[in-house]
Amino acid sequence: MSNPTYTNRPSETESDGLAQLALDLRWTWDHTADELWGRLDPELWEHTQNPWVVLQTIAQDKLEAARRDPRFSQRLEELLEAQSAAANGSTWFRESHEKTPLKLVAYFSMEYMLAEALPIYSGGLGNVAGDQLKAASDLGVPVVAIGLLYDQGYFRQEFDAEGNQIALYPFNDPGQLPIRPLRDANGEWVRLPLALPGLKMWVRAWQARVGRALLYLLDSNDPANPAVFRSITSELYGGGPDTRIRQELILGMGGWRLLRALRLSPEVVHLNEGHAAFAVLERARSWMADRHDPFDVALTVTRAGNVFTTHTAVDAGFDRFAPELVEKYLTHYAENILGIGIQDLLALGRRDRNNRSEPFNMAALAMRGSGRVNGVSRLHGEVSRNLFQPLFPRWPQPDVPVGYVTNGVHVGTWESAESSEFWTAACGHHRWSGEVDHLEAGLRTVSDLELWQLRSRTTQKLIDFTRKRLAYQREVEGWGAAEVEEASRIFDPDVLTMGFARRFATYKRPNLLLHDPDRLLRILTNRERPIQLILAGKAHPQDQGGRALIRQWNDFVSRADARCHVVFLSDYDKVLTQHLVGGVDLWINTPRRPWEACGTSGMKVLANGGLNLSELDGWWAEAYTSEVGWAIGDGQEHGDDPAWDAAEANAVYDLLEHDIVPAFYDRDSQGVPSRWVAKMRESLTRLTPQFSANRTVREYTEAHYLPAAAAYCRRAADGGNAAMEIRRWQRQVAEHWDNLRFGELHVETQGPEHQFRVHVYLDELPPEAVAVELYADPVGSGEPFRAQMSRAHALAGSVGGYVYEGKAPAGRPADSYTARLVPFHDGVAVPLEAAEILWQK
Repeated sequence: MSNPTYTNRPSETESDGLAQLALDLRWTWDHTADELWGRLDPELWEHTQNPWVVLQTIAQDKLEAARRDPRFSQRLEELLEAQSAAANGSTWFRESHEKTPLKLVAYFSMEYMLAEALPIYSGGLGNVAGDQLKAASDLGVPVVAIGLLYDQGYFRQEFDAEGNQIALYPFNDPGQLPIRPLRDANGEWVRLPLALPGLKMWVRAWQARVGRALLYLLDSNDPANPAVFRSITSELYGGGPDTRIRQELILGMGGWRLLRALRLSPEVVHLNEGHAAFAVLERARSWMADRHDPFDVALTVTRAGNVFTTHTAVDAGFDRFAPELVEKYLTHYAENILGIGIQDLLALGRRDRNNRSEPFNMAALAMRGSGRVNGVSRLHGEVSRNLFQPLFPRWPQPDVPVGYVTNGVHVGTWESAESSEFWTAACGHHRWSGEVDHLEAGLRTVSDLELWQLRSRTTQKLIDFTRKRLAYQREVEGWGAAEVEEASRIFDPDVLTMGFARRFATYKRPNLLLHDPDRLLRILTNRERPIQLILAGKAHPQDQGGRALIRQWNDFVSRADARCHVVFLSDYDKVLTQHLVGGVDLWINTPRRPWEACGTSGMKVLANGGLNLSELDGWWAEAYTSEVGWAIGDGQEHGDDPAWDAAEANAVYDLLEHDIVPAFYDRDSQGVPSRWVAKMRESLTRLTPQFSANRTVREYTEAHYLPAAAAYCRRAADGGNAAMEIRRWQRQVAEHWDNLRFGELHVETQGPEHQFRVHVYLDELPPEAVAVELYADPVGSGEPFRAQMSRAHALAGSVGGYVYEGKAPAGRPADSYTARLVPFHDGVAVPLEAAEILWQK
């Protein structure tokens, strides 16, 4: 594998003003410098949208001529001053939370979608990571991010003559990416040694700046490595289990070691999916090295500062490794570094700690190594509690310790230029830099006509882009001159424009609209009220089912009677997404509930005035009301049922024919579709702030980062004495738990209350080590009833026997309530850190 030589031209040092702008990915959402890059090389800028490539490519004399231009120099100075002001100005976090224990969050993710100029992402996970990093920059939340730099990243897509997907893997030349080698104070490239079986591997570090935040990327393509190691980071989600576990070792262990090398000590580690869970082990190892504590104490201290976000909606989606593979890579690490047996390490990643044949589950390791766990939507929180329930046997599903923080999108990245102007006029320039409650007032003053004019401008821009991109696509695919010319005239900006762009997988049901292709075609080609549809999406190269779905759509698009009404744009990427969400009238999403953990594609249309027609799954299950869009389904799970799929497809056709199309085409005296614009207003006003990354990151900060930092600092104080006490308590509880039992239960009903008295026998366990609770299952969609019982007195003549008393509403029968015994210790998350439980019956 080749290793490029990295040199700096005189104009490309980081002290140079142009390089300083080009190497700050703020330009992915702040477009004030676009005119500068376009002036230097209009064609290259249009094709790449990469300022760093422009600087790398432009002739030196042309660059110097631009510098001598007073207007160019003045504009450059203005932009640099604005950049400095943005980096050093007051922020939401500084004003609200500076005097807290939280000084730094380390965010670990396998992928980041920041810019097409840095193609190290696949889809939703990277989208979330990139958008949250940008929002953290806007808000001033102190975050440093860790990821991997891939030689190829995810694949690029083309179609062959039969409409089949072709996967291409262009090389990511690091010299052309807006990143720099990370160097120490002496100018030496930061390289980290990692031990793999039989050999030492070197991992190189790179740096990308994202506004106020820094992203550090690791890769294994170091010349000192053997070829087999250099290729570990060659491809995102590529290779077999050996490659995958090596990538995750680099991300988790290598990432934490990089932080140590940089003398960064984050209070909080945020694991964006289980891929990074090896950071849990390495963080504990660092505590061991510093404090000479055993592994169990070190993990007890450090897990309090770890936050784990799961994005997986099906059990098969968790990363699992065969025990033999984990033993191959981690036996020496476990026994000689952590001081535990390899089976003890494997037990951290198993549902049944004693089942030596069970694969090692990275999500289980993340769960057992974290102090806080969340899903990515309200519904996904419920789904995740069901998925993780086997880790907490005998605990009811509502008590499984998984909450939720619904994802949001970075509005500044996904709003079109026209939408940005609209929002600035209504709500001000710095609208996403702090609280967003005030935005509604400004949006309510906008007239219906202004809203509709916004739609008209954004749709025209999308049509122009679609024509140009489709013409280019047809040229590449070898279509004739007539078809290429036809592409330059396709679509009408006054026609209802629908968009569907997702990863093509069977559970996403991207072909639901094709259930009855003839009916769909009649809807699209209605002479009086037509619809035009833009499709995009990739299937994983190994997913034959997903690739077949793409072929099916391309077969439909190639029909002569459909070709002017439907297009399938190839190579679904960030640039294509930005144009689609910036201009479609209606975004369609058809996953099979509840397999869409959150979904963010539909959120991206909100700020641009687009509406959603979506399955009641993921974020839309909590966002939908009839005032803001349209829903598919009944909000229930139906499994893989062809009959239900058919029913939902027909329901979509009915919605289009009888509700959506009339709402778009029925106009008032000014030519404004008042029913459509009413939904636009409510969607824009209510949903855009709620489903923004601004809200998401503020929620993570206040509900997770701040409490996690405080918990970690409490446990780390005084050399970790609190953690040692917690471990003594955990061992004490485990030793005596099997001897605990319930005795007699007495219930009296007086007026509106049931009064419970129960005898509890605690063996030699002190009563302060447990809690006795009354519990009742939830009714309908409500919460369970939980009430702690009070210890009344010791049982006469008994050793370890006590009477506990409690009350519960008499609106339910007394036998609906059950007494239960659970561990209790101040500052300990139960059942996350102590999963014992005993039921009275």
